[in-house]
Amino acid sequence: MQYQVIFGDFRQIMPRLKVKPKLIIADPPFGINFKSNMQTYNRDEDSIGYVEVQPKEYSSFIHSLLSLSKEALTEDGSMYIFSSWNNLRTVLNQIEEVGFHILNHIIWKYQFGVYTKKKFVTSHYHILLLVKNPKNYTFNKQKDYDEDVWTFKRKYNFKTKTAGNELPTELVTKCILTSTNESDLILDPVLGSGTTVKACIETRRPCIGIELNKDLAKRIKEKCRETQITYINTKAIKLLPVP
Repeated sequence: MQYQVIFGDFRQIMPRLKVKPKLIIADPPFGINFKSNMQTYNRDEDSIGYVEVQPKEYSSFIHSLLSLSKEALTEDGSMYIFSSWNNLRTVLNQIEEVGFHILNHIIWKYQFGVYTKKKFVTSHYHILLLVKNPKNYTFNKQKDYDEDVWTFKRKYNFKTKTAGNELPTELVTKCILTSTNESDLILDPVLGSGTTVKACIETRRPCIGIELNKDLAKRIKEKCRETQITYINTKAIKLLPVP
């Protein structure tokens, strides 16, 4: 089984990929001044590995992510894109513009853990399941009455240099098992700390991860504990300019 991590900007790398993934999993940056929020919650050390996207650039950033993903996927391919409520409207608008079909709007419920006095505590995240062709895609139901509200605990790695908030491996595994079969190729264009690669190793799916921040290499290796991952520097790839 092959696992590759390419350090660079997905906007330059994805057009040069010579293989087509069956599934794309993407948890893009929030675009909501995440680093300042982490400092507010005394978690500044956790956000060292985080690369922010400025709010004014967020719409075009998401458009690039979605359009390149739709082009890269196999004709029967699917995509999971994660979004906080702050930018959900932007993500939904770009999904429509790019021409993806929304198969499900999933709510991921978890305990956020931050006390609020004058509003309800945020305890959910949005996951959009997209398909290129609504008549041709893989869907392996995980249980008889599988609902679109998922409950997974979110572990916070305090004092760890991560990409900010790491997704639970169990959550990513559910996405993988639902929308692929063994040996199907999976791509994560905003890999972060390597959760998708870890889940692919555990489910026997080949994987390509693209991550802008080279400082996360140590965390990816630590998390995956996999000696067979190939790490590729973008100097070895003929890149296109970032749009």
